Amino acid sequence: MKQQTQDPLLQSLKSRFESNMHRHPGLAWSAVQERLKARPAALASLEKMEATGGEPDVVGHDAAAGTFVFCDCSAESPAGRRSVCYDREGLESRKEHRPQDSAVDMAASMGIELLTEAQYRALQALGEFDTKTSSWIQTPPDIRKLGGALFCDRRYGVVFTYHNGAQSYYAVRGFRGSLQV
Repeated sequence: MKQQTQDPLLQSLKSRFESNMHRHPGLAWSAVQERLKARPAALASLEKMEATGGEPDVVGHDAAAGTFVFCDCSAESPAGRRSVCYDREGLESRKEHRPQDSAVDMAASMGIELLTEAQYRALQALGEFDTKTSSWIQTPPDIRKLGGALFCDRRYGVVFTYHNGAQSYYAVRGFRGSLQV
């Protein structure tokens, strides 16, 4: 990543980190920045998360491994990642009105992973997210094998997990990703 792209990205991440200390109590930005600067591929993934409206921030830390977990913390599902079906199989099964991409493929191209249901619920413990949108989450193979896929949102102060056909897509459904650095 070029310095002229890296510096503004790091500044944006630092500002978000410092404005949301409740997401990562006891962590210091200097340790996060040091780890990021040593991992250009992670910075590139974070830049893609940022560019698609994800507002990535640190939401976890594995002290033993020395890693930090970044997650999309935008209030709503990232705007640049909406109107996508769940995966390639779902996309290809549509006979007409295909979306541009799928959540699984897009996440892979960004170098991130869709959130699991547990990660999504942990994120929701840090604030209120997806009150007007919804986000695809990793779907267990037994559900996916039957044609379904899972998504979550927050309504009425409660986090809900739902199912839909993997080929479905909506203007208000996107996906949130995570990245371990």
